[in-house]
Amino acid sequence: MATSTVASADELGNTVVRSSSGGWKSARLIIFVEMAERFAYFGVSSNLITYLTGPLGQPTAAAAANVNVWIGTMSFLPLLWAFVADGCLGRFRTIIISSSLYIFGLGSLSFSAMVPSDSRDSNQLKVTLFLSSLFLIAIGQSGYKPCAKVFGADQFDGNDLKERKAKSSYFNWLMFGTCFSITTTRLVSTYIQENLSWSLGFGIQCVSMLLSLFLFLLGTTSYRFTSERGGKKNPFARIGRVFMEAVKNRRQQDSDIANANETLLLLAQQSSEKFRFLNRAAISCELAEVEEAKSVLRLVSIWVSCLVYAIVYAQSPTFFTKQGATMDRTISPGLLVPAASLQCFINISIIVFIPVYDCLFVPIARSFTHIPSGITMLQRIGTGISLSILAMVVAALVETKRLQTARDDLTIPMSVWWLVPQYVLCGVADGFTMAGLQEFFYDQVPSELRSVGMAMNLSIYGAGNFLSSFMISVIDRLTSHSGQTSWFDNDLNKAHLDYFYWLLACLSFIGLAFYLWFAKSYVYNRSNT
Repeated sequence: MATSTVASADELGNTVVRSSSGGWKSARLIIFVEMAERFAYFGVSSNLITYLTGPLGQPTAAAAANVNVWIGTMSFLPLLWAFVADGCLGRFRTIIISSSLYIFGLGSLSFSAMVPSDSRDSNQLKVTLFLSSLFLIAIGQSGYKPCAKVFGADQFDGNDLKERKAKSSYFNWLMFGTCFSITTTRLVSTYIQENLSWSLGFGIQCVSMLLSLFLFLLGTTSYRFTSERGGKKNPFARIGRVFMEAVKNRRQQDSDIANANETLLLLAQQSSEKFRFLNRAAISCELAEVEEAKSVLRLVSIWVSCLVYAIVYAQSPTFFTKQGATMDRTISPGLLVPAASLQCFINISIIVFIPVYDCLFVPIARSFTHIPSGITMLQRIGTGISLSILAMVVAALVETKRLQTARDDLTIPMSVWWLVPQYVLCGVADGFTMAGLQEFFYDQVPSELRSVGMAMNLSIYGAGNFLSSFMISVIDRLTSHSGQTSWFDNDLNKAHLDYFYWLLACLSFIGLAFYLWFAKSYVYNRSNT
């Protein structure tokens, strides 16, 4: 007999039946959809700083700041799209609409690269088209990204033990698949862009996104379109009402509230001691609604404590790439490794790491901890943050050696392969932290707000990119004062990226201390996580 999921009807009005929808069959297709989209996105973002400092002629510091702002914007905009998806459109429709905008932006980007820049007017037109295209890509990608990941996870029923374990593995294998795709585009697309044509390189990304949308529509009949509201009020209205009632009742004594609502007596036993001011909302709100509001508020401390990790994450497509461009990239006479291609070592590390983690580490850890995912999500995130500190230390040491080599003998640059260890450490750190954050913000928000949860996860990287851009701008201005050489001088052999990396290592250590303090007192929504 077919078994229905907890939600009785999907967002398109059809009955949801577990035996004939969702599961790994649909989730695998979503992984391939994500792979095609990641091929498109990273084909643009990985080499963007090279295009800005090359054909568009921007200074290194300005180009790095612009890349960070663009990536940061794309990480904050998902919050707006998530409210639309969870509040009215639904994830399926949001993915289709945002994908269409995404494709149009990529097509415009390819066209902008074809515009010649042989005069001031044509150069201005080229820049205007280019920036407009990036804006369209940002809007489209921001709607697509949070909804697609959540839509894939929704193919598993969290109330079923077997499917709950599969859902945890889904986030691991989603990262594995997307990293394989990212590695491919960083090797292929960057080579085509730098050696054949920027327009062709960007055009390939447009075709890849078209393929992504086609694959997504192909699985329409097999998807599990869960809708878990079950006749309850809009989730934004429920949570907003809790905060409003807590403010309204702020002058009430706890005894008065307890007398008015006996459920408050249970509140202290069922929730953490944090955010006790929300308990005052229990006079007119249901206990579950108060707990729901608390669960959202608890995420803020974890969000803030992960910001320094996101600043470190922002360095690989910017300064790591410029670092590599100054080094010996020769494989054979006449054949150079594109500096942006070195980022593929991050993804290769994750490709190797994920199967070992999911197939070996998790079962062993599960036998000791009896946790379906082996270790808790916060333990996984903290491990990655620790490794990111080590990556910054290694990057600083390598940059110090590169500078010494460049100053001793300008004719023989240091080999680019010295950068591999810092890329590998970043990759393993991402394997722990990025996948952990995805699962954490999916699992710890109310079920109807999972697009918002994933958007909160993405906004960590957005804030990290904005903070990185702000730090670069401030440090560049301070260190270039009174004719001094900036840490980010266009001639990296005169710059001091090593100082910047040491600064990030120190900030990351402080951030890890705050993270551990918050994580220690965090109360999970579900006991098995």
